[in-house]
Amino acid sequence: MRRSLLLLPLSVLVLSAGEAVAQAAPVPHPVVLTVPPAKPEDVASIDAIMAALYDVISGPAGQARDWNRMRSLFIPGGRLMPTAVRPDGSVVTRIMEPNDYIATSGPMLERSGFSEREIARRVEQYGHIAHVFSTYEGRMETEPTVIRGINSIQLLNDGTRWWVVSVYWEAERPDNPLPAQYLPAP
Repeated sequence: MRRSLLLLPLSVLVLSAGEAVAQAAPVPHPVVLTVPPAKPEDVASIDAIMAALYDVISGPAGQARDWNRMRSLFIPGGRLMPTAVRPDGSVVTRIMEPNDYIATSGPMLERSGFSEREIARRVEQYGHIAHVFSTYEGRMETEPTVIRGINSIQLLNDGTRWWVVSVYWEAERPDNPLPAQYLPAP
């Protein structure tokens, strides 16, 4: 019996495990996870959740952001992960949950004023999952420099709404310009 399991293709084992998980009774999570209810119009489509994601972090200096709105977009345990290159050339990423992002970036966004908008998008979707490569352009009110980069966003549709699973991004640098296929069409 044990030997026969070793001979099964991995896809059969994964499928069987997925069916077992889907049929199993829900196990209470040891930590209470609460997400504020989302505005239905924010999560009705990929277009809607993308617009809400950019809108919630943008605003003039002194304007409080609706951080509960941001929280409502993310699945419990969702992640935000900026990637950067250090002066020595090593690449690092920081893994945060929405509350971490709000605590570390929120005060600066509100104090200095920040706006970010999507300038191009590529979407791949299969079943209930979607991957969005979203090219962004942003600026601080206090800085003349425009920053650009790509947000790699994973989304889930649970049958009733869209959820942000993760946002993984890297800013454009002189040594790593945005490729033409991720920029708006001329």
